[in-house]
Amino acid sequence: MYVCGHLAADPARVVRFRDGFLPVFGAMLLTCGLIVVEPDLGTSAFIGFVLTTTIVVAGVRLGHLAPPMAAGASLAAIYVATHLSHVLPRLKAWWNPESDLQGAGHQVHQSLIALGAGGLWGEGLGRGTQKLFFLPEVHSDFIFPVIGEELGFLGAISVVLLYVAFGVTGWRILNRAKSTFGFLLAFTLTLYIVLQAAFNLMVVTRLVPAKGIPLPFLSFGGSSLCFTLAAAGILVNIANQSSQTSEIKLQKHEEPNTA
Repeated sequence: MYVCGHLAADPARVVRFRDGFLPVFGAMLLTCGLIVVEPDLGTSAFIGFVLTTTIVVAGVRLGHLAPPMAAGASLAAIYVATHLSHVLPRLKAWWNPESDLQGAGHQVHQSLIALGAGGLWGEGLGRGTQKLFFLPEVHSDFIFPVIGEELGFLGAISVVLLYVAFGVTGWRILNRAKSTFGFLLAFTLTLYIVLQAAFNLMVVTRLVPAKGIPLPFLSFGGSSLCFTLAAAGILVNIANQSSQTSEIKLQKHEEPNTA
């Protein structure tokens, strides 16, 4: 919200470095740096990507953005190589999960088994077997394979279509926003939720390396669910404000001229 507010407050300073780009990049660097120290590199990279996309859409010059982003990527690579020893085995397990089915590749392998076992119609709600200690973390990051096993392809594709519908709705809201702040905030929140869902689905289908990114609205977790619901509420508020502004303008246009 700070990034969107700062960029929208004065459109002229967006292209300037000192009072436009630097405060935004500093806030983004501080936020992502604190998450890396936890350590949680994946979430930090995800948030950094979303905020970077937002400031590019806002009109920040790529010449201001490229050098610090390149330096940040280099520092992140050095930090991973020296402090996060679990990243390389996870990448190897993603590339070839069969090489370590009892270790790093176990979760993704069981996820694919669960998705394949559902078939077209699924085994029935509550009748899945992979959640019985075969597939770890089924209540959080790997809830989608359970949906695919119990509700089948039709249930899984229905969930995907709901996220597509959310993205289309968010796109319509941001295009109808009456202020730059509303536009940027709606864009950021929509991108955050839709991209989070897409990344989680790619993880459980082994399209990208495993990372603890929850599935919005479905994964267990109080903080994630609260933030996702708050983001959805803010989007609804932006839509309502845009609708009210349009109605006021329409009423003024329809008022008869009594002069």
